[in-house]
Parts: sequence; structure tokens; C-alpha cells
Amino acid sequence: MTETQRAHSVSDPEPQSEELLMQELEKYPKHKMNKDDVYRVARMVNEYQGKIKAHLHEQQEKKAGRMDRFADRVANFGGSWRFVAALTVILTVWLIWDHGRLSLFMLSFSLSIFTVFQAALIQMSQNRQAMKDKQEQMLDIAINYTAEQENLEIQKRLTHIDKRLHGLEKNGDG
Repeated sequence: MTETQRAHSVSDPEPQSEELLMQELEKYPKHKMNKDDVYRVARMVNEYQGKIKAHLHEQQEKKAGRMDRFADRVANFGGSWRFVAALTVILTVWLIWDHGRLSLFMLSFSLSIFTVFQAALIQMSQNRQAMKDKQEQMLDIAINYTAEQENLEIQKRLTHIDKRLHGLEKNGDG
């Protein structure tokens, strides 16, 4: 599935993951969840988080300009084996074709200019990727913080229930 398909699947009409999670949890109000149940719940949470990240990626792509996408394509090609092979072929043909001193100077000068532009485009692409990574990291931190707060609330409620149960046990024994 491509990023675009994943991004479009965010808007598909299907039950929301939180609804599915609640349906799953309501099946076991009095029973302890087994390993398979925990796995299913964890999978639904991960799918929900994946949908959020796909939506975030879609928004980032909408904000990206034509030059940003061009820089990404240059960085992708410049870091590939196709680029290494193409550059090797070009340099080999150049060296076989002409042995003149001026020709080698022009080759060196051309490669230097090419390197300057390629480095700038790769740096732009890396900066854009760093921004994407930072946004995803902030999303992960927010999700983890929310989950931690929910866990603390559950822990408080369980402690309260435990105290009430101990109180009932004392009253029942006495």
C-alpha cells in the first residue's frame, strides 16, 4: 500500500478504532483479558496510531512545495545505486573519450559544481525529513503522555476500589 493510498484510507467510512476498542473491552467486563485479547487491543491501538500518522504525512505532503518534492527526489536518486552506476559510466566514458589536460580540468570543475548543488538539495530534503520526524515524535510523546495519564487514573480508581473492598471485608468479618 502506497503512502497516498494509506493517507486516503484515513477518510474511508469504517468503524473508528476507539469504537472497536470499546467493543472489544466491553466483551470482558468481569473476566481477565487473555494474551490474545491483549494482542487484539494492542493491534487496534497501533492501527489507530498508524491512521493518525498517515493523516499527518498527508498534511505534510500538502504543505510541501514543488521545490521541496524536487529536493526529495534528488536526495533519493543521489543516495541510490542507480546514481553510483550512472556516475561511474559517465566518468568512465569521459576518461576514455578524452585524455587532454583541459578536459580533466573541465571534468573536475563540473563535478565540483554538481556536488555543490546536490549537497544543497540533499540538505533541504534532510531538513524536511527532520521536521517530519519531529512532528511524529511529538505525536508519539502526546499519545504516550495520554496513555500514562489514563493509566494513572485507572491506578487511582483501582486503589479506591481496593480500599472499599478492604472496608467491606472488615465490616463483614466484624
